[in-house]
Amino acid sequence: MKYMIASFALAFGLMWLAHRSDAKEPAAEKSKPVAIFDGKTLNGWEGDLKVFRVEDGAIVGGSLKAALSHNEFLTSNKEYADFELRLKVKLTGAASANGGIQFRSRRVPNNREMSGYQADMGQHYWGSLYDESRRNKTLAGPDPEELKKVFKPDDWNDYVIRCEGRHIQLWLNGLKTVDYTEPDEKLEQKGLIGLQIHGGPASEAWYKDLEIREF
Repeated sequence: MKYMIASFALAFGLMWLAHRSDAKEPAAEKSKPVAIFDGKTLNGWEGDLKVFRVEDGAIVGGSLKAALSHNEFLTSNKEYADFELRLKVKLTGAASANGGIQFRSRRVPNNREMSGYQADMGQHYWGSLYDESRRNKTLAGPDPEELKKVFKPDDWNDYVIRCEGRHIQLWLNGLKTVDYTEPDEKLEQKGLIGLQIHGGPASEAWYKDLEIREF
């Protein structure tokens, strides 16, 4: 009988530990991705509709017919703090075409700019983390030779942005290009998501399949 009791106690203990382990699993890991672009309209987004449009199930910024004298951003109506954002992006037009995905960012008052982190796109900036209109510098980036192995010029590229606390990670086509921890504890780690078309020669920045999973 004592062996049966001991076996029962062991089984119960294992079940209790399993339950406790499950209880400690971060709620974020259980959340499901949510589309933040419906593929048809710009509902949930704000920006200059003379610059941004929906075409072929994607958000397109800029034009192949005219240069743009300044940066423009289409921003989410909702703010995000800790999340994983997945999307597909591409640039077309001029060789100097440039864009990017702002996150944990704010619109600069009385200005067209946004201030905050950017997952960069264009030239040698692909896969880099840039600090737009704040420190105005690249904070981290990929090994150029490794990036060449995965980057697809003039085609769709998969971008992943993951933010947890002050830890920021970026992936481009499966290659981790940035693993950065923000040293300045005073910087806000919450804000809007923005899609950029950089000022310059005639070009377009395309964004589609935007899904976010909040932590």
